[in-house]
Amino acid sequence: MDAKVFFNQMITKAIESKTSDIYFMWREDSYQVLFRGTKGLDGYLTLNMQNANQVINYCKYAAEMSISERRRPQAGRLSWHEENKKLSLRISTVGDVHSHESLVIRLIYDWQTTPAKFVNTEEYEKVSRLCQMRGLIVFPGPTGSGKTTTIYQLASSFSKQQIVMAIEDPVEVYQNDFLQLQVNNDAGLSYMELIKVGLRHRPDVFIIGEIRDFETANAAVQAALSGHLVLTTVHAQSPTGVIQRLLNLGIESGYLEQALTGIVYQRLLNTNSGSQKGIIVGHSYEELNHENYDWSTWQQYLQKGVAEDEVSIAEAEEHWYG
Repeated sequence: MDAKVFFNQMITKAIESKTSDIYFMWREDSYQVLFRGTKGLDGYLTLNMQNANQVINYCKYAAEMSISERRRPQAGRLSWHEENKKLSLRISTVGDVHSHESLVIRLIYDWQTTPAKFVNTEEYEKVSRLCQMRGLIVFPGPTGSGKTTTIYQLASSFSKQQIVMAIEDPVEVYQNDFLQLQVNNDAGLSYMELIKVGLRHRPDVFIIGEIRDFETANAAVQAALSGHLVLTTVHAQSPTGVIQRLLNLGIESGYLEQALTGIVYQRLLNTNSGSQKGIIVGHSYEELNHENYDWSTWQQYLQKGVAEDEVSIAEAEEHWYG
């Protein structure tokens, strides 16, 4: 088989079906290729070991990863374009206990060609106003909930008048209006070091890809305390979960109270028309009950979506608590 031709056809099909991730998984005597779409995992096709390895090797070659390394985890990225379609691909491989290599391809769509749309546009406008302030604004939510797209869309709206610096690990989406830096710990370019570099460049806005550890959290807080707007993401199950997450990472409560301006939670909903739209809520730090989150505003927006026949009852129930 021609691995490059197969790869391009597979990506084209994935785009048509609004796939977020592609999996190559070994199952007994063959590889299953699975697409993760808006309604979960779907089987795409089955490949024998030889053909699957050809495709995996092609992906690793294109992403500048080691083809000979089949056991240890590897990560890479590449840009893909064909005709009027373009997107970034994040590649991840690792070998299982039986020495069969698995592959995951994350599709990162160009937000400018597929801008975020919301079932509650009035709340998005509130979030936009919140981003006119300084300080730390955190976007929690699971992978694939549209956080990065929303951050880039918001930052782009004021990048003509302000300098936006994005520090990511890795850079997922290229944006010409931003100064984008990529973390490289092996080269001494940590989040903290790049924040220091950023402060000397005097940007108005920082985008910090994801808070995963104390160093990243501390860098985000310090940048916010220096008078900048800082937009970042974190994995948390609710808006109030963000506060506990940052405290657990080691941020002192006094610094957090001074730095944290707001929290914006969003998810993607499958609409009755077959498209996806976000649902979003934004809160200033003062609005939050720091112990238990009140989902009533979120649920009212879901009920409105059902009443206007934009989302199904089942979809609303699935996201009733985020």
